[in-house]
Parts: sequence; structure tokens; C-alpha cells
Amino acid sequence: MPDHRSLSTLPQLLDSAARDASRGITFVGGSFVPYAELREWAGRIAQGLRDGGTAPGDRVLIVADDPEAFFLTFWGCVLAGAVPCPVAPPSDPLRRRSQLEHLAGLLGDPLVVASKAAHADLPDIGLRTATVEDLSHASAAQDRLPAPAPDDLALLMLTSGSTGSSKAVRLTHANLLAAQAGKAGALVLGPADTVFNWISTDHIAAIEAHLLPMFTGADQVMTVPATVLGDPLEFLRLLTAHQVRVTFTPNFLFGQLNQALARRPAPRQAPQAPQAPQAPSAPADVDLSRLRYVISGGEATVTATVRDFLAALAPYGLRRDVIVPAFGMTETCAGSVFNRDFAARDLGTEFPPLGNPVQGLHIRVADEDGTVLAATDRPGPTGTGEVQLRGTMVTSGYYADERATARAFTDDGWFRTGDLGHLDSDGRLMLVGRTKDSVIVNGVNYYSHDLETVLDELGEVRRGQVAAFPIRPEGADSEQLAVVFVPAGDPADDAAVYQALVAIRSSTVMHWGFRPQLILPVTVPEIPRGNLGKVQRSRLRAAVETGSLDAAARRADEVTTRFLGGHVAPEGDTETALADIYGRALGITRVPATASFFDLGGTSLDVLRLKLEIQAEFGIDDVPMATLLQSPTVRALAARLTAGRDAHGDGAYDPLVPLQVTGEGTPLFCVHPGLGEVLVFINLAKYFTGERPFYALRARGFGAGETHFASFDEMVSTYVAAMRRAQPRGPYAVAGYSYGGAVAFEIAKRLEAEGDEVAFVGVFNLPPSISGRMNEITFTDGAINLALFLELIDAGDIPDLTTRLRTLPEAGQLAHLIEQAPKRRLTELDLTVARFTAWVELAQSMVHLGRTYEPSGTVGQAHVFYCTPLKGTKQQWLDDQLRHWDDYTRRPTTFIEVDGEHYTLMSPQHVQTFQATLRRELAGALG
Repeated sequence: MPDHRSLSTLPQLLDSAARDASRGITFVGGSFVPYAELREWAGRIAQGLRDGGTAPGDRVLIVADDPEAFFLTFWGCVLAGAVPCPVAPPSDPLRRRSQLEHLAGLLGDPLVVASKAAHADLPDIGLRTATVEDLSHASAAQDRLPAPAPDDLALLMLTSGSTGSSKAVRLTHANLLAAQAGKAGALVLGPADTVFNWISTDHIAAIEAHLLPMFTGADQVMTVPATVLGDPLEFLRLLTAHQVRVTFTPNFLFGQLNQALARRPAPRQAPQAPQAPQAPSAPADVDLSRLRYVISGGEATVTATVRDFLAALAPYGLRRDVIVPAFGMTETCAGSVFNRDFAARDLGTEFPPLGNPVQGLHIRVADEDGTVLAATDRPGPTGTGEVQLRGTMVTSGYYADERATARAFTDDGWFRTGDLGHLDSDGRLMLVGRTKDSVIVNGVNYYSHDLETVLDELGEVRRGQVAAFPIRPEGADSEQLAVVFVPAGDPADDAAVYQALVAIRSSTVMHWGFRPQLILPVTVPEIPRGNLGKVQRSRLRAAVETGSLDAAARRADEVTTRFLGGHVAPEGDTETALADIYGRALGITRVPATASFFDLGGTSLDVLRLKLEIQAEFGIDDVPMATLLQSPTVRALAARLTAGRDAHGDGAYDPLVPLQVTGEGTPLFCVHPGLGEVLVFINLAKYFTGERPFYALRARGFGAGETHFASFDEMVSTYVAAMRRAQPRGPYAVAGYSYGGAVAFEIAKRLEAEGDEVAFVGVFNLPPSISGRMNEITFTDGAINLALFLELIDAGDIPDLTTRLRTLPEAGQLAHLIEQAPKRRLTELDLTVARFTAWVELAQSMVHLGRTYEPSGTVGQAHVFYCTPLKGTKQQWLDDQLRHWDDYTRRPTTFIEVDGEHYTLMSPQHVQTFQATLRRELAGALG
């Protein structure tokens, strides 16, 4: 075990770890990097930084996506004397710019370093940038590297959420090394204790999981969060494969593992005759006997969940005392309080104590007046108050933010955590709540005001009358989100309330990635406020817990039930099994047999997960996407599965996909883009709930035995016939995304020629003439476009990929794209080389049809929605290409600018603003 007495800075820690040539980091799906090699590469990056003008003390934002690229850059910064600051860009590109602008001001125009893939997505705000790849090409460090002092700034960590108003926590070399010493001592760790981390590298827990094994001379294993979150059982496989001794997880993963284990009985042989349930089991190759600790932190540990986890995995060697509840913050360099007595003392509690502080940390509890109620040197159950900390691993404050620093500390220098708790007679910390306005879901902090800002922009919600706050239903594995709001429309209007419920749910999923547990329509007086008008979220939480908002919950349930057609219970084994799958996918307990998966809140990603779960449950090799899209209720899908009526040949093909069927307005028909699929419309369709039906038109060729369209005219004729089956007479509303815009134009012409009115023709970012572009698209271009659309590649990869693929035969090109694609994404899409090949061939058939298409004739009017094009500026795109639509309309074309780029204008990042614009234009055109 290394001698830690001589370590006072991080470069010394790296040098110490590098002395053992056998120890290092295993990057799952990548390579093993010995600490000595890490030291060498870090030296190159340090030299690259210095060659580029980076001086000691300069701040460097590192885009935290790939762990290997991140930690090479992290250590390069440390050796160069620069101060690294991990940043995870928000998924919404609009927020990326504001985030970078905020950080540029806060950190004083830092250098931004990213991998080539992530670099392509960075907005240009005038900051200096560099890629990890370019920095690593520098020669080994030629200059004498700076020698930092222990109290020098070593790391800046952004407060949870990385929102536009993030603070940067200052952590020195002394802070970080004191934290590692405290953890190693509290847990008695040594060189044999391999550490596994799957937490994102912008989180302090990932920094902890990296530095701690270096401190103890142990190996470490790293992967990205999606590896575990995409398949929780992979967590167990990785622990086994790498003989892991120590790992960390928030409590929610225990719950997900319990659910995954409970679903592991053998697949049903046929929907008609499901087998009897079997006992839960882990994968056959799981062996957890070497595991010493699973540190449980980031959110409350739920003892009942842990008991189930321990019981399920005891047959696989899991020790009864493996779970260690813990507490830590970014401001304390992560875990700093541990409960190693949990198994012996606390398995009968609802929420266990978090334990005792590590050496060097002190805890006290104070009331609102500052009176100290208890402290680690005089513990005792003397009351609940704010938990305050002081110690060698505690930050001195926030970078360039004196006001935030002053608020965070008491007058006598104790850090105010914002958590409420008490100390028991043994000095063990117990938390009971928070004073901060945040929600911790699955171990991640989300700030209430961040979501409220998004929801406040919805037309269905009264401005300034929405609040988001945490709740914890009895038995829940994690905190959950509740939202109260005042409807913008008449509160007595069921349709207005339901539209608001759906809009809030959809926008939350798009923004934060999960659904609210409760969405409550209330009146203005029911949202409590302080003297200055601030929403008092703690009182809202109390109102939910005491039942004061039960009437609002009943109102939401009644309105939802009415619009879903009432609760029809599933019947028979197949419907019951499907209802269970729907419930797990959507996080709901009562699934009506006749309610659409999409009306229940399913997203485009959910439907892909649904497909995989159904295939696994029923032992079916492939459930065609058309089956799920066109039979979205439990009852309809059970009938399809039982009858074996998957898509077989053109006779079974139906282009019409009813994504949303409620509302009395004129239906909207949307034509697929050039890739033929309509998944892109699922998230958009939700916003039309209660307003107008939303149908998507899907290309022929996805199902088994289906042929591709032989001509553009055949495609248009097929779609018109399908539309007339759903809506026999006009006025019609039709739109198309990209390539689908040309098809929508031809559909409108055909309907008008047959004597019907077409009141709305929408074109999403396409000029009238497409043959030139279609003739430019090679097989390689088409395959790359599909891979980009499916998120198998990054935009930054395209130049190198194009050069590489053009040297390969067509089959080799497709195989290469699948081989290099993220395995997580392939699993999500249930995508194989054969299925990808079939999709590329369908897309190529669309290209071939478009090569001879030339527009002619006119429609009454067109609404053209335009965004950033693939090439050139938005204004050039509008003036040189899109304005030609005026030649094909009898009235002037309406041009509407929308957010995003060609492939992202309806993505989760932009769908909320896009839907509002589209619905406004539709309402105007349809009266």
C-alpha cells in the first residue's frame, strides 16, 4: 500500500500510483490504461495545453462525455497547473449556449476542451477551444512542470444540474487528498480493493471513485451511465467480470435491479399459454462473493428496497453487510459520512442513519437561531436542525461568487449543508429533509426553478402559477416529482385541464427525462407563498402528505380517466402481462386495456423499450414496429400477438399510424421524412391531445415481405387512400418533415383535384425541388444520414467516416457503422446489421423515387417551417431555396422560423417550442 504521508498534491498522487506498472484503469468497452501510461499521456496533454498558451491557474472546462478522454484531460490540466472544471452540456442545444455564456463569465473566459465528437456540438461564443485528440499529439512534456502547493486550487465542480446559474465549488489539493485519506481509513481499503464507477464524470462521485483507488494503490473500472441504466443487470455482470470490491450507487438502482431480477423467469412460450412464474434469478455467470462494499448515497437509502436486493442476490455470494449508507456533497469531496453498522443495527428501519464522519470532518446541528443542538463531540437526540460541517475536506467556498460563499457559511466558519437532520446518541447522522428547493430523483439533483421556467412557457398553464417539488410515496425507491399548476383555461373545462396535464407531463419528460408522479390542477390560493411572493414548496409537500391536495389529485385522475375512455381492466394472461409491461415502462400501476400507450405518456424511446420487453416476455424474435404503432392499446396488441398477425407482405401494410386520436379539431396527417419511419412524430403528437387527432404516414417496406413503392405516384395514391379511410371528406390538414414535405404537397394537390378543400399544407424545412439533392446522395451518404438520425454516430465523425466507408463495399459500410455504434443505442433500437441494412435499403428507395421528382402545379397556400440547414446560413437557405415555394402556391407562402437544425427541429430538445408554433399556425389556418 502506498505511503500517503508524503502526498500533499495531486501530481504527487499520480506519480505514486504510476510506480506500480500493473495497476490502472479498465474502461469498459475500451482499453486498460496503466497509471504509468496515464501519467505519460497526461504529460503530453499538459505540454499541449502549455503550447497553446494555458498558464498555471487558468480554468479549463472539460466536456464530460467519455471517461477516458475526460481523465486524460483532467490530469493534463493538473500537471500543467491549470484548474479543470467538468461540464455536462444540457441536452437542449438552446441551453448549451446560455450555459457556456454563464460559465465564461463566471470562470473568466476558460479554455474549453472536448473530444472531437463533443466538440462539434459546442456553440461558438468566442471561447478558445481544443480537442483532446489534438492536445494529446504534443510531445512528452519538455518544460519543467509547475509544482503546486497543497492549498492551491485543484478542481472546480459545478453544483448539481449544471444549469445556467451553476456555482463552481472550489476544491484544493489538500481538500481532495484529505477526503481520500478519510474514506480509505473509514472503509479500511487497500491495493486489493478494485473500485467500479458508472456515474457521469461531471459528478463528484466519479472524481472520488477515480482518486480513491489511486490513493490506495488499487485498480479501477469505469463505464458510462448508459451501460448500467440501459440494462441494470449489466451492473452485476461487470462487478463479476472485473472482480470488483467497491462500488457506489444511489438507492434507485437497487429498486431497478429488484425489478429486473423479478422479471427473469424464462420467457413465455406463447402468448396464449404463459408459463407459471419462476423464482427470480440473476444471470448465470454472476458471482458477487468478492464484493466488499456497495456505497449507497446521493439520495436516501430505503431499507426495504435494500433488504429485497440482499435477499435476491444472497445465492450469488452477496454478503449481508455489503451495503454502506453514506452522505457527502460536492462541497465535501463526495462521501464523508459512512454507516458500516447498517446490517448489524439498522435493517429494521425505514431509512437508516448515514453513520459517522470520517477522520478530519466534524458535524453539528443548529436551529434557526444558530443555537447548536448537537455535535459530533457531544452527540445526543436533542432536536432537529440544519446540518453544518467543518473539516479538512470541506470547500472554502464558490469560485468568483462571494455572495454565495457568504450565504453558505456561518459566522464562525461552518458550512451550511441546507439539509435538516439530527445526531443519535452514537453521533450518527440522520437526515429528515432539506431546506433547499430541489428534487433528488435517482441520485441526481434537479432544481425546481429550472423546470418551472420551462413549464411557465406552456400556453396551457397560467403564467407564474406552477411549482415543482419533491414527494416520496410510501415504499418508493427514490424521491419523485410533483407539479401543481393553475390551468390557463377555464378550470371547469375538462379538455383544457387534460391538455395542460399532458403538456406538463410531456415537457417534463423532454426536459428532465422522467415523468412527474403527480400533476395537480389547483387554484391560485392553493399555491402557498411567503411575504415576498416566493412559492413555499415545503408547504406544498406537506399538503400532499397530509391529504390537503387530494381533491386536486382526484380531479386530475377523473379528467384523465374520462379522456382515456374509463378504466377497462385487462383480461386474460396476455393482456395482464402486457399491462404489467406497460406499467413498468411508464411508471404507472393501473393500465387500462383500452388506453393507447402514447396517451398514457409513452415517448419514442419508451416504445423502443416496450418492443424489447415484449419480445423477451413472450419469446418472440421480432415484434414489428408497425404492430406496436398501429395497435398501441393492451387489448389491440394482445389480439395481434395472440393471432400472430404481425406484418406479412403488402396485404397487411397500412401506412396510417394513429399517434393521438382525441379532440374535435380537423385531424393533422404528417408524412415521414426520407428515412420512412414516423417515430420522430411521437413526442410531437402528444401536444395535440384533446385538440385534434394526429396521424402519421409510414413508408412501405419495414414489415416482413413488404415491397418498396415503385413510384412517387404510387406512394401518394396509397397515402391519400389511407387518409380518406380515416377522414372521408375535407377540409384536410397535411404536413411533411423534410422529404415528406414534397409528398405532402403532392397529397394536397391530389385531394384538391378530387374536389376537396385542403386548409393547411405544412412543409418542415424542405425546398420544392428535391431531385438535385437526391441525385447528390450516394449510398454512403444515405447510410451515414440514417446512422446520424438514429444517433449511432456523432456529427463530428462524418468527414472521417465518409472517407473510410467509401473504400468499403456496401455491405462492409453497413457492418462498420453497426460495429462502431454505441452498444447501448443498438440495444435501445433493437438494431442488428440485417435490420439496419433493410432500413438503409428502404431509405435508398425513397432517394431513388425523389431523383426523378419535379414539382408542378399549385396548392392554395403552404406554411414552410425552416431552421438551420445542413449547409450555409439560415437566411441563405430561406432566400435561395425555400422562397421558391411561392411558385407553387396560389396565395403567398407563410415562412415560419423554428429552433434547431434539420435533424433536430422535432427532437426532445426542441419539440416544446416547435409544437407551440405548429399548433398556432394550424389554428390560424383552420379557423
